[in-house]
Amino acid sequence: MEYEQYMELALEQARAAYEKGEFPVGCVIVQEGKVVASGARAGTALESGFFSEVDHAEIRALKHLELSTEGFEPDRAVVYTTMEPCLMCYSAIILAGIKKVVYAFEDPMGGGTNIDLSRLAPLYKNSGIEIISGVLRQKSLDLFYNFFNKEENLYWRDSYLERYTLDQGRKSK
Repeated sequence: MEYEQYMELALEQARAAYEKGEFPVGCVIVQEGKVVASGARAGTALESGFFSEVDHAEIRALKHLELSTEGFEPDRAVVYTTMEPCLMCYSAIILAGIKKVVYAFEDPMGGGTNIDLSRLAPLYKNSGIEIISGVLRQKSLDLFYNFFNKEENLYWRDSYLERYTLDQGRKSK
C-alpha cells in the first residue's frame, strides 16, 4: 500500500534521529509520488544543555520545503510522520495548506489531531484536513519503546508518554 511505502521513509528519518540519541520522530512530505521534503527530530539529545521544543520533525520538513526548487502544491501533498503531530506541528501543516496527514503512533500526551477544528477560527475550521492514523504503528512503537528503555535518554523521562509507550510496547511483545 502507498501509505506504508512512504511511512517507511519517515521511519528511516526516525531511525536516523534515534541513532543520534534524539527522540525518534521522522517525517516526509510527498507530492504526486515524490518526496519533496523530509525532517527528523532534533534538540532532544541534551547536547546544548536544554531540550528544544521547536525542532520537531514536521517543522523541520516544512522548513525544507523552503529550499525546494520544485513547485509545491500543498493541496496535493501528504505529510507522513511516525508520531501524531502536536498542536504546533498540526497547526503549521494546516497553515501550509496541506490537506492530508498520515501518522504511525498516537501521542496520548501531546497529540493535536483530535482537536475540534469546528470551534476554531475559519482558517483552521475550513482547512478540510484529513487524518489517517496507525500506519505501521508497531514499527514506530518499537522505536519509541527502545528510546524510552535507554537509560541515557532523558527526554520526556517519567512522563505520561513514556509510561503509555512502555505499556503499549510490553503489550505488543
